[in-house]
Amino acid sequence: MCQLAGWGAYMLVWTFFYFAIRTKPQPHFVEILITDTFIGLLITHTMRLFIRGFGLLHLSLQRQITAILLMSFVFAFINSTGVVAIQTFFEWDPEQTKKISFLNMVMRQSFGASLFFLIWNLIYFTYHYIQKSRQQQLDKIRLESLVKELELKTIKAHINPHFIFNALNSIRALVDENPERARTAITELSNILRSSMQAEKLEMAPLERELNIVKDYLALEYIRFEDRLNIEYDIDEDTLDQPVPPMMLQTLVENAIKHGIGKQVSGGVIKIISDFRDDHHELIVQNTGRLNDSINAEGFGITSTQNRLNLLFGKEAKFELNDLNGSMVEAKITMPVRRIQ
Repeated sequence: MCQLAGWGAYMLVWTFFYFAIRTKPQPHFVEILITDTFIGLLITHTMRLFIRGFGLLHLSLQRQITAILLMSFVFAFINSTGVVAIQTFFEWDPEQTKKISFLNMVMRQSFGASLFFLIWNLIYFTYHYIQKSRQQQLDKIRLESLVKELELKTIKAHINPHFIFNALNSIRALVDENPERARTAITELSNILRSSMQAEKLEMAPLERELNIVKDYLALEYIRFEDRLNIEYDIDEDTLDQPVPPMMLQTLVENAIKHGIGKQVSGGVIKIISDFRDDHHELIVQNTGRLNDSINAEGFGITSTQNRLNLLFGKEAKFELNDLNGSMVEAKITMPVRRIQ
C-alpha cells in the first residue's frame, strides 16, 4: 500500500508540474511517466526484497548508512537503464537520442533517480528503525513486568516460611509446660496459615483482612508472653478497605515481637495505627524497645518490606523506622490511597 501510494503521488506531482509550468509540449509525456513509475515500482520492490534477503536491517547504523547510499545509486542506475532502453526502443524522444549517447542518457537520469531512491531508502529504514525501537521498548516493559512478578512471588515465598518458623517456636515453648494452651496455639496457627495461603493468590488485600491475621498472630503470642504483652489498636475504620501488600503488616508485627518485646524483661506494648494523612494511607507499628536493639536493617522483615513497596508503588510509597524518645520504636509505611478493583 505504501508503494502504491508513494509512486501514485510521484505520478501526480510530475503531472501537476507538467501542466502548471511547462514551456512547451513534451511528446509521449504520459507514456514516459507511466513507464518510469512502473519500472520504479518494480525496482524498489526488488530493492526491498534485497534488503530483507541480505538482512541489511540488522546491520549497525554505520553499515546501514553505507548500504543506503550504495543501493540508491546502484538501483537508480538499473532503473534508469530500463527507462532509457524503453524510450530508445519506442523512439519517444528521437532528438535527444541523436544528440546524447545511450550511456550518457542513463548516467544523467541516474543522478536524478538516485535522489528518489535515496528518499525511498531513508523512509523504509527509518520506518523499520522506529518499529524495532517500539518492539524493544515493549519487550523491555514485558521483561520488567515479568521480573517484578517473579520478585513479588519470591518475596512472598520467603514470608510464609519466616512466619511459620517463628510461630512454631512459640508453640514449642508451650508443649511441655502447658499442653492445653499448646493445643489452643495450634488452632490459632491453623487459622493464620489458612489466611496466609489465601493471601498467596493476591498482590493486594484489604487492611481488614490483614488486621485479622495479625490479631490471630498476637493472640498466639499472648499465650507465650501473657501479661508481658500489651496490645493497642488505633484504627480509622475508613481505612479498613484500603488495599495493602499481603502479610506486610504481619511481618512488621513479627519483628516488633522478636526484636522488641522479646528482648524486654518486663515486656512491653505493641500499638498498631492506621489512618489517612495528606492523601496517603499511613500504617504504623509501634513497640517498646530501642531502635539499635530492635531493628536489624539487613534483616528479612526490613528488606522485604522495602523491596515490596518499591516494586508495587515505586516512589509513591516509603518505609521509615524511627526511635521515639528512646523507649519506643516506630515502623511507618506510607502508601498512596487506592481502592480494590
